Amino acid sequence: MRRTLLAIVGATATGKTAAGESLAERIGGEVVCADARQVFRELELGTGKPTPAERGARPHHLFEWLALGERPTAGRWARAAAEVCEECFARGVTPVLVGGSGLYLAALRQGLHPEPPRDPAARVALEAECEAVGVEEMHARLAKRDPEAAASLATRDRQRVLRALEITCVSGHTLAWWRARAREAPLAADWRTFELICPPALLAERIAARTRAMWEQGLLAETRALRDVGLEPALRKLAAIGYDEALDQLAGRLSAAEAEELMNTRTRQLAKRQRTWFRHQLVAERLELDAASDPGWVERVAVGLR
Repeated sequence: MRRTLLAIVGATATGKTAAGESLAERIGGEVVCADARQVFRELELGTGKPTPAERGARPHHLFEWLALGERPTAGRWARAAAEVCEECFARGVTPVLVGGSGLYLAALRQGLHPEPPRDPAARVALEAECEAVGVEEMHARLAKRDPEAAASLATRDRQRVLRALEITCVSGHTLAWWRARAREAPLAADWRTFELICPPALLAERIAARTRAMWEQGLLAETRALRDVGLEPALRKLAAIGYDEALDQLAGRLSAAEAEELMNTRTRQLAKRQRTWFRHQLVAERLELDAASDPGWVERVAVGLR
């Protein structure tokens, strides 16, 4: 039996969800979430998840994998995704991975380098310091201890900044030292990977249109509901684009227009980082938006699976 896995990847707002749904429908496949924000069951509008109707039309996996407050890691996701894919293969079904989290995809395809065991006490201390001084200060501290790791991480990437600091504190070695160790993939499969691309100017337009739609469809109301049940601290730790801005608007720190513009800016910055990562780190067939939306492309992929 063939063990073929399809992956639809690319920067945010390039149409991955629609392409993945079309492909899964045509081949009778099952969609597997490969997005670091869509895995949280409480988050909907601000993550660009497939709609509830789409998720109900065919099997979708890992879109409600974690609860807010649980810690997502690439390694943990890769192990869960490998189990899902193995189940699909056992049933003769092709899994269709959809998402823009490059590290997650790399963890599943290539494996991750070993890291020292987590130290809960050290992490609690780092979390407390971060609350006190802010993630930017923690990033500056990382730049002194592990300049290479700091240069590779966004200043506001709280989770990865604190993990890199935890590694240096617990092991005495840098992230680069650990990454020089051998790694092993958790899943054996034949990959067919498609990266959706479009010119930066067009992508900026698509980002702006999607941002506006999210606000119009109720991002503020969704965020208010999460805040009102006590989930604001967990949501803040994610530094999730859209939800941060909505929380600040609810607190009166941003106007509606300022929140929307900041969300656009951060999304464009994310898309730039994703484009760079995929260009240098992933071997894929690259498709312009019009090619990916062409029914003929879906049919050609389906034929290639026979």
